[in-house]
Amino acid sequence: MTSLHIMNARLFLGDGRWQDGGVLVRDGVIAAVGVDDDLTALRDPGTEVRDAGGAALLPGFHDTHVHPPMAGSSLLGIDLMPVHDADAYLRIIADYASAHPELGTIVGVGWYGDVFDGGFPTRALLDAVVGDRPVILTSHDGHGVWVNTRALEAAGIAPDIADPSGGHFVRDEHGELTGVLLDTAMQALDAILPEPAPGFLEEAILAAQQRLHAVGVTTWHDAAVGKSELGPDSLDAYLSLESQGALTARVVLCQWWDRDRGLDQLADLEARRDRVAQTSRLVASTVKIMQDGMIENRTAALLDDYTDQPGVRGDSFIPPEELATIVAELDARGFDVHLHAVGDRAVRECLDAVAHARSVNGPAGGRHQLAHLDVVDTADVDRFAELDVTVNAQLLWARTDTEIVERKLPMMGDDRATRHFPFETLRTRGARIVAGSDWPVSDPNPLWAMHTGTTRLAPSTDPHATGLALTEPLLASEALPAATVLDAYTGTAAWVGRLEATTGRLEPGLAADLVLLDRDISDGRSFDAARVTETFVDGRSVYRA
Repeated sequence: MTSLHIMNARLFLGDGRWQDGGVLVRDGVIAAVGVDDDLTALRDPGTEVRDAGGAALLPGFHDTHVHPPMAGSSLLGIDLMPVHDADAYLRIIADYASAHPELGTIVGVGWYGDVFDGGFPTRALLDAVVGDRPVILTSHDGHGVWVNTRALEAAGIAPDIADPSGGHFVRDEHGELTGVLLDTAMQALDAILPEPAPGFLEEAILAAQQRLHAVGVTTWHDAAVGKSELGPDSLDAYLSLESQGALTARVVLCQWWDRDRGLDQLADLEARRDRVAQTSRLVASTVKIMQDGMIENRTAALLDDYTDQPGVRGDSFIPPEELATIVAELDARGFDVHLHAVGDRAVRECLDAVAHARSVNGPAGGRHQLAHLDVVDTADVDRFAELDVTVNAQLLWARTDTEIVERKLPMMGDDRATRHFPFETLRTRGARIVAGSDWPVSDPNPLWAMHTGTTRLAPSTDPHATGLALTEPLLASEALPAATVLDAYTGTAAWVGRLEATTGRLEPGLAADLVLLDRDISDGRSFDAARVTETFVDGRSVYRA
């Protein structure tokens, strides 16, 4: 029998409750929580003892919206995320291409549009550093790719190609392709995307797992499992890692809804869920549906016109009536539905779909959630609580970065700008809130997200904090209480993933998934400065600073 006593800690017990004391772990399970003198009396011979020195001990964090295969791939290849500068991007790309002459196609991820004049890069910039083979670089948000001329030629993308529904080929003032493809237009590159080498997806997931454990994440929801514009199907890679014992995290696999296949794919989704049900660390009872794109690309679905482009309201990727049928069918078959909804029209369409499912199947159905929620119409705020729909918030986005102030807000207009990431408004009206990073869209550190969630300011050490993000809050009245953001990454997140009987709280009988910090954060004002010193899953240390 292995046992561990972490003592002299500040324990987060959920719902804003903190207690001085410790946690006793036996064979990977929390055996007792409480006063250290009482726990000392319960120790087994040989119990390992850790003195936390008054630092915070919390349940392991849950990231409820993340893309580990994509993020891990960047860690193994061209990773532009650590910098925020166009010249630095080009140096990284050139160096990588020089170091890898054997690659027929070069891929990478992580560019930000706001570092380029006009908000987007161009193929001419890439041609100047790599012109002999295709280069395909996915943006940090996953909604765009930047390619060179050779990639356009190899993919057969002609100058007169038409925009697909839900996507755009960006053009310059002369109508010529710039080398940026947005949302569904990215699928035009499918034929030239290199197939992952055997074992590459496993390597990518493991690289991402290491990074996530380093920031205290012990459970994550992969928000795109299945072949999509975001990458190849990672299901087999997850199953392989689980069978090898290499997967130390718990993972909720959100199966991708293929918009081209419609209801014909339901049997396949159920079969994949059944395969995963044979494992101990994976679950696949959630389906991910993309209903719109993003405001910055004008592919988010808005109720009214974009302010800077009259007549344009963005794209609903699935007709609302069809979406309602899909959600009701998934709900009836025991799936939880994870819906991407950025614009206020997409939010309404998704809520309408859940309302239809509740009316057809009864109110006690799936634990459905809407992710992102850049804009929510005032008429829909109360519907989250009424329909028991969870808000999946990307807290780190809610700040006054240059791209938001100079590009996004002018697209939204003054009225919608007052409803930008309205998380506190939703909370006060009864909505349940969980949190996800959407990494590699933004950094996976939950403590950074908690800082922004409670201040509407960027963390002081974030290299992507630009403009007023460090000093001027984005709608300060929408800052959440510290207790809410902590629950959003722990107990509430465990509930939405149907893991509340397994993990998510410091409670006897639950798994010893724990994160130990380097200081006390119970004041709710120390998130920015705090760091993870050790992460445990099932009582075993999976990261130690």
